Amino acid sequence: MKNVAVLLAGSGVFDGAEVNEVVLTLLHISKQGASYQCFAPDTQQTQVINHLSGEESSEKRNVLQEAARIARGDVKPLSELNVSEFDALIVPGGFGVAKNFCDFAFKGDQMMINEQVEHVGKAFKDARKPAGYLCIAPVMLPYIYGNGVRVTVGNDADVAAAINKMGGEHVDCDVRDIVVDDNHRLVTTPAYMLAENLPDAEAGISKLVEKVLYMAA
Repeated sequence: MKNVAVLLAGSGVFDGAEVNEVVLTLLHISKQGASYQCFAPDTQQTQVINHLSGEESSEKRNVLQEAARIARGDVKPLSELNVSEFDALIVPGGFGVAKNFCDFAFKGDQMMINEQVEHVGKAFKDARKPAGYLCIAPVMLPYIYGNGVRVTVGNDADVAAAINKMGGEHVDCDVRDIVVDDNHRLVTTPAYMLAENLPDAEAGISKLVEKVLYMAA
């Protein structure tokens, strides 16, 4: 049975991991007959957003504790991830990726990436193990894979321009499709960068999971 590491940036689209993307990812990993383990950094969220009002809250939350909400408690600190125990890596999106995994939400193409997240991403790259990145998560890939990596976030011109400026090669992509970089054993899909409903997101995510697990054969 193939085993997939899934990285969560918290819980909630505006300050953590996008919940629908995570659930669909885990669902399709299981439907493909594979297993998974969720991980998250044991660190404070950059922001906490009231998801009803959209306003920033003054409260403090921990990324690992919030990720446990989606993972039903079965989530481990990112520091415990050992690449040798897994066949592939998948990183769902959500603003938490652009706030907790890196600071793209605040600095754009001048962003920096979380040291643990970068280390894990590069460990899978160096081991030539396939990876899938959803939604906004591909903004981190020029840092992880280097110049020329082919990725998509859909068709957002500003984010695409930032990816290209950081050394990546953005490819416009329909919400229900994927972009594959065979050289880097990497798959990306727009998910909720474009999705207007669950079926939109599900179509691309299912293709991504299937392709990542195929590449892990």
